[in-house]
Amino acid sequence: MGKKAPLIIPDNTPEEDEEIRRAIADDPDTWEASPDAKVIRRGRPAGSNKSQVTVKLDNDVLEHLRAGGRGWQTRMNAALREALGL
Repeated sequence: MGKKAPLIIPDNTPEEDEEIRRAIADDPDTWEASPDAKVIRRGRPAGSNKSQVTVKLDNDVLEHLRAGGRGWQTRMNAALREALGL
């Protein structure tokens, strides 16, 4: 079989563009990010040398770690590194 001709999509007319803009403005679920909005990346950064694991800890140990506030997992990692001599 031969090659198919490329699909050519014509540009919208100014009237069609205005109709689309009006429909977007009328949609309550539509929003636009402000021009100065920052992208928030979540999760581990690419190239991280960490692994996610599941571990069971005694409740009192976990409570003690969490009592220190945010960063308890980092502090736990540091304590394990120290205990292992790493």
